Amino acid sequence: MPNETWTIKRCLDWTRDYLRDKGDERPRLAAEWLLSGVTGLSRTEIYMSFDKPMSAEELAAMHGAVVRRAKGEPLQYIIGETDFRTITVACEPGVLIPRPETELLVEEVLRYLDREVLGAGEPQRRERVELPWNAEVEAALEAERTAAEAARREAPAERELTEHDLEVLSEELGEPAAAEGGADEGADVSDGDASQGVSPLESRFDGVEVANIEDVLSCQAPTVARVLEVGCGTGCISLSIAAERRDRVRCVAIDIEPRAVDLTIRNRDALGISPQAVDVRLGNLVSPLDRETEWGTFDVLVSNPPYIPTSVLTLLPHEVADFEPDLALNGGEDGLDIFRRLVNAAPHMLRPGGLLACELYEGHLDQAAALCRAAQMTDVRIVNDLTNRPRMILARV
Repeated sequence: MPNETWTIKRCLDWTRDYLRDKGDERPRLAAEWLLSGVTGLSRTEIYMSFDKPMSAEELAAMHGAVVRRAKGEPLQYIIGETDFRTITVACEPGVLIPRPETELLVEEVLRYLDREVLGAGEPQRRERVELPWNAEVEAALEAERTAAEAARREAPAERELTEHDLEVLSEELGEPAAAEGGADEGADVSDGDASQGVSPLESRFDGVEVANIEDVLSCQAPTVARVLEVGCGTGCISLSIAAERRDRVRCVAIDIEPRAVDLTIRNRDALGISPQAVDVRLGNLVSPLDRETEWGTFDVLVSNPPYIPTSVLTLLPHEVADFEPDLALNGGEDGLDIFRRLVNAAPHMLRPGGLLACELYEGHLDQAAALCRAAQMTDVRIVNDLTNRPRMILARV
């Protein structure tokens, strides 16, 4: 068909039909993502560009992508990237593809840091766009949407301050409280309490020996948290934490796989995150850390370790079992081989009260919790994922 014109629509329809015949669970969705990756168009733009002819280079690239997908290769490897929370990370064969469950692990870490270390309140809301790859991901997204809608319905409605509210505030503050909008029109507040030579705000600090309010506000430098990630893969955990709490967190990200270390560094550089914010190291578990200067300095030890029990590996979907690295999947007989070593390391890596946070196999969370308690850890909690399955273990040293 050398003389025929292949438009976006024709290529989309042909790819959908071909992948359907090859057994793809969602052939149209796969066709859309492949076209998006090849042409640079968003999925919405594809449907607005049906009559656009495809170039010879695009057709050649599409042919190679379709062949790879027909063999079951994950879309993330073919397209070369995926979205994770607020960032986009490159993906490539040999390195584990980020999952939605791991986004929740990051959220638990941020919640702990905000509450216990940074004093920044609850984690910020974030928009997320997922690259779907199977029914499990779609179920997770639907569960997230349902939970968000339930939270919205249960949230108390905002209300305006009544006169009674203002009277109570006035009594508490010791001065008249004003509704939103501030001082009366025309009132001169620029000079503060001229008779005393101090501003109203400074007068709140009676008994505090400071020259002015700037001394109070600048007396303590912002806290910088330290996070250790073992088994960083694409770097999605450390990079998300650093991106969402810029200048407030320093991460050390370690992996035993050189390809993962290289990919994390490339993702870090592409996101404009400094090596000081995410320090990436090659090594086994905590071996790259200096015993004298780094042990016992971390607020969090976070990991998405290999946790699939060996007997379950053969039950994984074809696109996982045959394409993603066994090194990042196989957790030994009960899926807890690496986790046991992390439990042993945590008291030496973390400061008192620090958090161990791990994603684990759903069937062995109770066993993991027992290991934490046997190691004298406290506040041991099991957290479910978006589909309400046990997924994460949290414990403090």
